[in-house]
Amino acid sequence: MNTCKYDKCVERWGTFEAEMPGKSEGNPFTDYTIQGTFSCGAETKTVDGFYDGEGIYRIRFMPSFEGEYTFKVQGSFSEDVFTGSFKVMQASGDNHGPVRVSHTYHLAYEDGKPYYSIGTTCYVWELQSRELQKKTLETLADSAFNKIRFCIFPKHYDYNLGEPASYPYEGTPMDSSVLTPENFKEYDGCPKGNDFDYKRFNVKHFQHIDECIKKLMELGIQADLIVMHPYDRWGFSEMEPECDDLYWKYLIARVSAYRNVWWSLANEYDLFPKKTTADWERYADIVCEKDVYQHLRSIHNCRPFYDYSRPWITHCSIQRQDLYKSSELVNEWRERYKKPVILDEIAYEGNIQHGWGNISGKEMTRRFWEAFSRGGYPGHGETFMNEDNILWWSHGGELRGESPERFKFLKKIMDETPAPGLRPWEKAMWDETAATVDDCLGVHKYYLFYYSFMCPSFREYYFDDDTEYQVEVIDTWNMTIENRGRFKGKFKVEMPGREYMAVRIQEAK
Repeated sequence: MNTCKYDKCVERWGTFEAEMPGKSEGNPFTDYTIQGTFSCGAETKTVDGFYDGEGIYRIRFMPSFEGEYTFKVQGSFSEDVFTGSFKVMQASGDNHGPVRVSHTYHLAYEDGKPYYSIGTTCYVWELQSRELQKKTLETLADSAFNKIRFCIFPKHYDYNLGEPASYPYEGTPMDSSVLTPENFKEYDGCPKGNDFDYKRFNVKHFQHIDECIKKLMELGIQADLIVMHPYDRWGFSEMEPECDDLYWKYLIARVSAYRNVWWSLANEYDLFPKKTTADWERYADIVCEKDVYQHLRSIHNCRPFYDYSRPWITHCSIQRQDLYKSSELVNEWRERYKKPVILDEIAYEGNIQHGWGNISGKEMTRRFWEAFSRGGYPGHGETFMNEDNILWWSHGGELRGESPERFKFLKKIMDETPAPGLRPWEKAMWDETAATVDDCLGVHKYYLFYYSFMCPSFREYYFDDDTEYQVEVIDTWNMTIENRGRFKGKFKVEMPGREYMAVRIQEAK
């Protein structure tokens, strides 16, 4: 009888995995089925397994409760039915479960701990050299970032003309030696010269994706997976619907049991020449059905927004549409969509030729503070020219800009913000960005004022006659916090008369 290897103990929101031998004749990715049903008390979930090469099938499961789980795995992949049980222990360390929507506009881990997103974009960091990947993880470990956006497929674009470390399918690519910066655009989305079998996955590519997700999990970082994108010379963005759906189901079966996964259906969905809204809605149906854990889901734009009011979308993943305004529009987007607003692309700090990739560190930091003080959550990218043509935005490596150090300071302020997070304060003056806690019960008397590029030498405040408030003046660029003391009634706060200042006012303890 065939044997099943599996974990006998796993912690809550950890990843249980069982390994079983099975059929390998024909095409195991399409010819056979494998499903597992897991039960413990009130929880019963059925998930798909996947073929992992060399006659091995795997099934993964993320338990939501502590206790004794039983499982049964069966399908046409084997004549046997595999059963067993395992114990789920209490979550340990920084394991707070997957991130969920909280109080309409915010996010929190499943155990209730607030999650204030401060993300970065690093499109194909995991498809670079091992040395560069290691450097990227070291950089992330020393950063404020708790989310990273990256692609499953390799990317073809400016500064990305080389071949990736691996491909998602069995086969061979076109000869990239024909590519030059002058002619590369003619190969966009063109599979000519490629010889890939879009129904046979390269399991080593996906095994590596698994490992990268787990390493990010160890760092407490959410893996915002860009499942599809249009920057392609291998034909992956123009596969037939049958192959697209096979890819979606395979990826979900592999990685949905990792608690730190988010789904981004696409980067710049509107640039796909052959995808329609019906296609995106079909992919959404697949992920809603197959991801039994209901991880966060969104889709990213280039120009027009997708309809973020669609019920399957959990949060807005926004690329700014206006050359000048980005974070300033968070109020409008919150009201329009009634969902968390995550600005995944508000332009990148750098100095490349493209306008989306050459804002200053001060402007990037300003946009971050502007977003947070309006009840949104900002995202970073970096595109500095250098001799090696290694740009963080796509390759990872080291950060060169001035803003990431300021994000550490901002993250401290964010973490000190009462749950569930901030919302625009309806009594704000016309010349300030002001926020209070998004607390329907009014328990927290907490206010954050951000003055951006304005330079007031003082401001006056009034909230009520009875509450004593603690006042701090924050220099968001120089990263200092000055205690101004306690006040009641109407009071005046002296300020240094320079840019990028904030004032934090909260009920004195």
